[in-house]
Amino acid sequence: MAFRASISVLAFASLFFSLCSALSPNYYDQTCPNAEMVITNAVKKAMMNDKTVPAALLRMHFHDCFIRGCDASVLLNSTKKNKAEKDGPPNISLHAFYVIDNAKKELEALCPGVVSCADILALTARDAVALSGGPTWEVPKGRKDGRVSKASETKQLPAPTFNISQLQQSFSQRGLSLQDLVALSGGHTLGFSHCSSFQNRIHNFDAKHDVDPSMQPSFAASLRNVCPMHNKVKNAGATLDSSTSSFDNMYYKLLVQGKSLFSSDQALLGEGKTKGLVSRFASSKEEFERAFVKSMIKMSSITGGQEVRLNCRVVN
Repeated sequence: MAFRASISVLAFASLFFSLCSALSPNYYDQTCPNAEMVITNAVKKAMMNDKTVPAALLRMHFHDCFIRGCDASVLLNSTKKNKAEKDGPPNISLHAFYVIDNAKKELEALCPGVVSCADILALTARDAVALSGGPTWEVPKGRKDGRVSKASETKQLPAPTFNISQLQQSFSQRGLSLQDLVALSGGHTLGFSHCSSFQNRIHNFDAKHDVDPSMQPSFAASLRNVCPMHNKVKNAGATLDSSTSSFDNMYYKLLVQGKSLFSSDQALLGEGKTKGLVSRFASSKEEFERAFVKSMIKMSSITGGQEVRLNCRVVN
């Protein structure tokens, strides 16, 4: 699933993405001053009924920003003539779209045609982190919503099987550094993964090993028990770390112990700079949180839309 760019990194960036100088923390102060409160309340309400909502919203925002920029293209529904991003293979398991819908419905009643779906998604991702015990931050606003959403483009998303060079290429094409890669990977502190995303590490790893030798043996054994070779349980899988509903630095602590799920997680230990960052973030929750906030603001400033949708699931 590695993305092979047919144009240079600079051309790719200029064609699809721009770091938008028009974004501002005060963007809605005059036009919709209660926007953030409405959005936060929508996330809080959803979390009361479903503890998986924060991980879902954070993942949704990441998957949105990596395709055509943070333009809410991931929210668009497929049509008879077009299969949209949300129906691409890496996005089939995305959920909690209703949280965005509920916030948008209330915002349209308060401030019609003002708050973009892309901004709602960026703000719900921030709230998902903050309401899970993580840091909060001022989200620059003013994104516009895109009109194009293609399932075929989801192959550009970094896969859980990626090695360090593939990860570095994927992030650098979006103007993101190795530090951004390691910091944003910490979002794996929230959530759950199906067996298919880490099956490659626990069965038939290579010609010499059935299991990835970098995995802690008892941890690998527990995963093999949950995810046998010919797994038939549709929703079988494992949590991404042991404190899956708390935003903390446990992901990094487990990673250095050989208890990570994905090849792409383990890959962070295979390069000097990224390994050093993993160790630093494992040692200091505060340092991780500072880096995560900086990288989230940077990633969520990759913009690419043209309009403010009235309904997040369809173009105007």
